[in-house]
Amino acid sequence: MPRRLSRRQPKGEQLHQILVQYVEGLEPGTPLPSERVLADRFRVARMTVRTEIDRLVRAGLVTRRHGQGTFVAEPKLVQSDVLVSFSQDMRTRGLTPGSRLLSVGVEPALEAESKLLALPADAPVVRIVRVRTADGTPFAVERASLPSERFPGLEDADFDGGASLYELLERRYDARPHTAEQRVSAVLPDPEEAPLLGVPASQPCFRIEGVTRDEAGEILAFGQSLYRGDRYDVVMHLVRDESGADAQGSVTRARK
Repeated sequence: MPRRLSRRQPKGEQLHQILVQYVEGLEPGTPLPSERVLADRFRVARMTVRTEIDRLVRAGLVTRRHGQGTFVAEPKLVQSDVLVSFSQDMRTRGLTPGSRLLSVGVEPALEAESKLLALPADAPVVRIVRVRTADGTPFAVERASLPSERFPGLEDADFDGGASLYELLERRYDARPHTAEQRVSAVLPDPEEAPLLGVPASQPCFRIEGVTRDEAGEILAFGQSLYRGDRYDVVMHLVRDESGADAQGSVTRARK
């Protein structure tokens, strides 16, 4: 890192660029110098240092550990745009998928669920809520709603551990997920969700919700998942069509 900042550019922006380059050259888990050390080195106020480190935290480049300091974050995962289950995706990356079942049961569909699943009002649906983990670290709170009539007895399946819902549907019901239409939103976790993910309530997250269909185009499930923003990214692939307009292609999620 340089010893001092230029007087020709805003100090905050210079410090931000220096810290980003510095962090990108370090191994995950490496501690950063303290705010006092950085402030003394660059001759800036500690508040300036804190503001720029806050930016790095929000970007998922570093993490704060209470009473220990600031450390380089784990690298981000980039998920392919092929439709795979969370479990399959983690195993492909050499990570061990896991889950903690929060609730499962059969209940009448809410109005929104009836519309999304193309079911009659109050039709029974199986609702599954789990915390999904990789190598023991929570990555997402996953909620799934499926038509109970099509998947009888699904609520009795074992959803603890690394069980994949997609694999279960294919194995037990011969229902193979084929396509998914998803909406991605940047949100803050609800007060009850933040501790489940092990993040502060101020940590931005991605809420990914959508409908999964089989090869015949029939709706299998409606899912809504909250992914940690410090471990996943959203990547968009854009294609320019012949008319000259920019057409959006696939949207994928990522980050370790």
